Amino acid sequence: MSARGALQIPASSLVLLVGPAGSGKSTFARRHFRPTEIVSSDACRALVSDEPFDQSASEDAFALLHYITRARLRGRMLTVVDATSVREADRAPLLVLARTNGVPAVAIVFDLPLETCLERNRSRAEGRVPDRVVLQQSEDLRNGSSGLEEGFSAVHRLSSPEDVDSATIMCGFASVSDTDC
Repeated sequence: MSARGALQIPASSLVLLVGPAGSGKSTFARRHFRPTEIVSSDACRALVSDEPFDQSASEDAFALLHYITRARLRGRMLTVVDATSVREADRAPLLVLARTNGVPAVAIVFDLPLETCLERNRSRAEGRVPDRVVLQQSEDLRNGSSGLEEGFSAVHRLSSPEDVDSATIMCGFASVSDTDC
């Protein structure tokens, strides 16, 4: 699905933000969701290593991310996972958590042009990843997300910076302000 405008999100659901570094996932999350609703892989890395971009801490960080996600979904709370999630293997355990807890899973795919992601990533003050990593993530996204037919109840695809900027969230299928989902 190509998205322009309102993205429908069930009030009690798992939302995966899917896209390469530099695609705008974290900015989008902060703009549209409460801080308590966002479970960020970078924040989990910081919790386990004091360094949000320490890739050597990823195993422990994702164990924590899955633990927090499980706890939130058990409470039927809206849970937004901010991680690249460009490979089906990375999304699979999160989809299991959604199914196990009886909540729908929604993907918001940040399928922006590679050059946009590279430019944004290069302009970061911190958290910059090598160009080759952004390129690989972009390829992984294109190879593994054509339909994301692995169990999502909805897939919203944002294909340009304008799509990202114009998107709004409709939580519980009623119009809400940016932080009232």
